Amino acid sequence: MIRRLFIANRGEIALRIVRTAQRMGIETVLGASQADMNSLPAMMADEVALVGPAPSSQGYLVIERVVAAAIAARCDAVHPGYGFLSENAAFARAVIAAGMRFVGPEIVTLEGMGDKLAARALAVEAGLPVLQGGEAATRADVHARAAQTGYPLLLKAVAGGGGKGMRRVDHAGELDTALDMAQAEAQAAFGNAAVYVERFVARGRHVEVQILGDGVSAIHLGTRDCSIQRRFQKLVEEAPAPAMPESARAAIEDAAVQLARHIAYRGAGTAEFLVDADDFSFFFLELNARIQVEHPVTEAITGVDIVEQQLLIASGKTLGLTQAMVRPVGHAIEVRINAEDPELDFRPSPGRVVRAAWPAGAGVRVDTHITNGGEVPPYYDSLMGKLIVHGKSRAEAVERLGKALDTLVIEGLPTTTPLHRRIAADPRFIAGGVDTGFLAGLAK
Repeated sequence: MIRRLFIANRGEIALRIVRTAQRMGIETVLGASQADMNSLPAMMADEVALVGPAPSSQGYLVIERVVAAAIAARCDAVHPGYGFLSENAAFARAVIAAGMRFVGPEIVTLEGMGDKLAARALAVEAGLPVLQGGEAATRADVHARAAQTGYPLLLKAVAGGGGKGMRRVDHAGELDTALDMAQAEAQAAFGNAAVYVERFVARGRHVEVQILGDGVSAIHLGTRDCSIQRRFQKLVEEAPAPAMPESARAAIEDAAVQLARHIAYRGAGTAEFLVDADDFSFFFLELNARIQVEHPVTEAITGVDIVEQQLLIASGKTLGLTQAMVRPVGHAIEVRINAEDPELDFRPSPGRVVRAAWPAGAGVRVDTHITNGGEVPPYYDSLMGKLIVHGKSRAEAVERLGKALDTLVIEGLPTTTPLHRRIAADPRFIAGGVDTGFLAGLAK
């Protein structure tokens, strides 16, 4: 078993990993930037190691600094969380070269799934459907692919994630401007300006499947729906995906496991699909080779601690779960509480939290690193915490969500809480099965 774990991340996911590792008897060392040395995760970890100055480009994203800190702390494994270096094959290679275990999939998997076009090709090999589109190396290629695919379409960063480097294009006159914007954003976010073209589905739903694998066996933990998004970034997630025929749900779950087995997947991962809301046909989008922000909704309905499974698999254990042992119960919903102002196009709002009163009670879980007087630094993602509710039915979960949001108080800076209250009260959300265009039609 892993004995001493270095956590190369921050915020709520770092605290989440600390808690499970400590419960398993694993010592924890948090790799923190100068801005996070006094954070709640730093207080909860067994030790803290400085990885660099506050800006991510000088600390959390510097492979040499992070690996050196883990070595100096005498750790035998590194958990990357999500974001930052979590899907960086060079980081995983450096961790392993230093004699430590990387809590994540094999390097070859990270390389294959980190490139969205390579991932598409692997999915096709595994027999999964993909959207019409493909590689576009030059501007002329983009125009040719666009003409073949038709409008509307999406431009997507080859090395993308989190909605960065993505642009919707409704007609040919918008293509060049959208391409310039997508390439510039992709270069800034990933150091790679390459994009590809993909058909846009007007009434698309974003449905994903949580998978676990040990390199030999693979299972799924059910579906999640993540269709409520702003700028292609998720705001609300629920499990299982609502308002779907069981045949469609089973087909997507089977496809995810089929891909996991095809690539001999090891660890926790998420296969993401676009579902046409009109006929429930589905298309592979990507495989996120890490833990997801929205993993708690799956934990709520299955009772499986996904971080624990990651640590067991990274320790060389075979998968201790079979598909028959996974029996989801009820329904769970998660909303992301971000330090952003929805009235100002979700502008980030870093600053000091004067007061934070998080909901509690039966069927309510909060994953957060924010406390009274805490800081939301301007250097990182704006996620403050996640409110997760679980009920015996979706109706009960929706009702519980509304009540929990009514009691949530954060003072000192704008957050997305008022927006989530409107979402929870919207008849379309209450009915279930909304598509990715939902937010555009939400009443003020």
